[in-house]
Amino acid sequence: MGRRVFWIVLDSVGAGEMPDAKQFGDEGADTLGHIIASCPDMKLPNMCKLGLHKINGTSFKNYNKDVHEVIGCYGKSRELSNGKDTTTGHWEMIGIHTANPFPTFPNGFPQDLIDEFIEKTGCGAIYGNKVASGIPIIEEYIEEHLKTGYPIVYTSADSVFQIAASEEKVGLNRLYEMCQIARDMLQGERGVGRVIARPFVGTKDHFERTSNRKDYALEPTHDNILCKLQDAGIPVVAIGKISDIFHHVGISQAIHTDNNEDGMVKTTNQIRTLEQGLCFTNLVDFDMKYGHRRDLQGYKNGLEAFDQWLGKNLPLLRPDDLLVINADHGCDPTFKGSDHTREYIPILIYGKNIKKSFDLGIRETFGDIGATILEYLTEGVVTNEPDNKIIGKSFWNLLRD
Repeated sequence: MGRRVFWIVLDSVGAGEMPDAKQFGDEGADTLGHIIASCPDMKLPNMCKLGLHKINGTSFKNYNKDVHEVIGCYGKSRELSNGKDTTTGHWEMIGIHTANPFPTFPNGFPQDLIDEFIEKTGCGAIYGNKVASGIPIIEEYIEEHLKTGYPIVYTSADSVFQIAASEEKVGLNRLYEMCQIARDMLQGERGVGRVIARPFVGTKDHFERTSNRKDYALEPTHDNILCKLQDAGIPVVAIGKISDIFHHVGISQAIHTDNNEDGMVKTTNQIRTLEQGLCFTNLVDFDMKYGHRRDLQGYKNGLEAFDQWLGKNLPLLRPDDLLVINADHGCDPTFKGSDHTREYIPILIYGKNIKKSFDLGIRETFGDIGATILEYLTEGVVTNEPDNKIIGKSFWNLLRD
């Protein structure tokens, strides 16, 4: 059996404001630090066992004094790319530098674009076309939507074109069809990072968004570590929204999830059965359910649930497995507004045959994580030669025991 890496993205679990946070309106944001400070009873013993509380330059360093033996490697990373959204963060992880940010529409989408969308989809009309959070905008238009079936279109501070519709009134296939039409339209200067289907069920008095959300990302350049793994014949299993984020590029198998718990169960299944390769998991509830909704208690509970899962799964890893845990941006539930926050991301790495209690320091780009995974799985592919378009410097040599 070959080498395996289990790469888990705790979506939005940022580790404190970056030096340029003020340019993004995020000065003072600190997702994990503020959650820990606000929830003194929160217990994360297994993440701390990997070194979470030893990460230098964080507000939560030394918060857990009960953990004395650290068996993981730890650090944090800057984001080199210009953005604070899911696509930018994940793309940088696999070696893609987004120097020019994806376009945003703080005043809603131009009328000519909306007119084109209505014409091409044949939807008749839309509701919304403004910056909004998902639950409030559905509440605002749900009664009219359930009468007419007109989709609810909105955006956020991120580069997204979101379409909310009732699964019962409009139908999932129809919603997905409209999203694909929007994705085909939104290219070039208007090429938003993601078009997102936001299905829901119920009525004004009681509705909920379902797990049938679907992301339609721009197709990334094939100069990335997933494609390099694919070229080397190494499988990449994507769990959660990972496959959607990369437009299925470089993915061998995509596994849908309903929520964090489902994502953790399906990751455990891969730990038990995957012969070799990369299992790449995104746990989206931290961002979608807790961060954007500014649900501090939900975020705390979600982190504790992941920590408990971690404790049960560390013993299942093979001697030559590598476990990598990091975030993709912040989404501080104690911060103003409801958008992502420009933050460092924490990095935790564990393997039975790598160094223990080793400080990785501050990495210059999320791409260092991907470069390290690539080198480990391919046993020495050089990722930094001058003509290589993939960013990131592998730190595998620092991890060797």
